[in-house]
Amino acid sequence: MSEPAKLLIYFCGSIRGGRDDAALYKRIIDQLKQYGEVLTEHIGDPNLMEKEKGSDKFIHDRDVAWLLKSDALVAEVTQPSLGVGYEIGRAIENKKKILCLFRPDSGKSLSAMIRGAIDDNVVVKDYKEEDIPHILEEFFKSL
Repeated sequence: MSEPAKLLIYFCGSIRGGRDDAALYKRIIDQLKQYGEVLTEHIGDPNLMEKEKGSDKFIHDRDVAWLLKSDALVAEVTQPSLGVGYEIGRAIENKKKILCLFRPDSGKSLSAMIRGAIDDNVVVKDYKEEDIPHILEEFFKSL
């Protein structure tokens, strides 16, 4: 008997909108790896801006291809990001399972376009970092 296919997970977090949470993204990505292959592991790299190669068109097309082949999208949405919003919209359009994570203690407000997008495929969770293991377990059990 062969092993079940690993889930393909698309993680997104702010890049050009601000990299203050890069270390947190890395910790979330490390936890996501127990559920499958994280196609966008580079999002957790604190030096991503210096390392990212290719034109904007190349990055867009590569990332959309990863998103389309993924089984689920997990987005850290505390730091507002046009790119993350775009990725969530594309994931909704393609009926992907989506988990959005927001830290209310950041003092920021989550867009109604994200918080209000909840349906059978979209889950929005307010969290503190210590809640992540339980939230991820609950989300991946539901897939």
